[in-house]
Amino acid sequence: MSSIWSRPSPPRRPALTREAIVAAAIAIADAEGLPAVSIRRVAAALDARAMTLYSYIERKEDLLALMLDEVAAEVLVEEPLPAHWREALLLMARRERELVRRHPWRVDLITQRVAVGPNGLRHVEQKLAAFDGLGVEPLTAWRFLAAFNDYMTGFVVREAVERGAPREKGINEAERVAVAEPYIKELVEEGRLPRLAPMIEQGVWGADDNFERGLNWVLDGIQGGLPGNEGGPGGR
Repeated sequence: MSSIWSRPSPPRRPALTREAIVAAAIAIADAEGLPAVSIRRVAAALDARAMTLYSYIERKEDLLALMLDEVAAEVLVEEPLPAHWREALLLMARRERELVRRHPWRVDLITQRVAVGPNGLRHVEQKLAAFDGLGVEPLTAWRFLAAFNDYMTGFVVREAVERGAPREKGINEAERVAVAEPYIKELVEEGRLPRLAPMIEQGVWGADDNFERGLNWVLDGIQGGLPGNEGGPGGR
């Protein structure tokens, strides 16, 4: 079975192209979530028959792969990258986070074996390019990137779930907090949350601060593993 990207695109027809099909699918996913996307639903949005779409895309898995790669283009950085490796990775990390905010359905594909396309592969290449000139072996650069990606994945998935859950239940964030607050306050007053209590009472930094701080901790660890810094926290 060949990759979707290695198959020639069928002859174009007015208003119905592979690009138009992918754009319609992304619009549905953005508005209603990934479960709403189907060949039949996309065909209806394009005023076409479902069987016609199968001339352009053989199966839904191919459609998901094309959708994922289309939005991956949004995180690509205009080259040359920032000169300093940290600034380059910070720029790409911020773009990734904004991408998931625009397309929260992207996190639904993380656990699925969706084929990686040209934009996704170029994004990986750009991340690895940030380590050029640092004297890092390819395997070490890959391990650094794995740690970086693991942090990014964990953060954006948690954030997407937190942002999406209230909407799915038909309540906003303020209403969700109002429901939980009395119970949490009761536990604090009973002294059952001695470590959480001061954080709750004084307030904690928001998601933006947590994202940047955690990301810089990860980059600090990577810096400790660079040649000449092997004795640092990242050098083991």
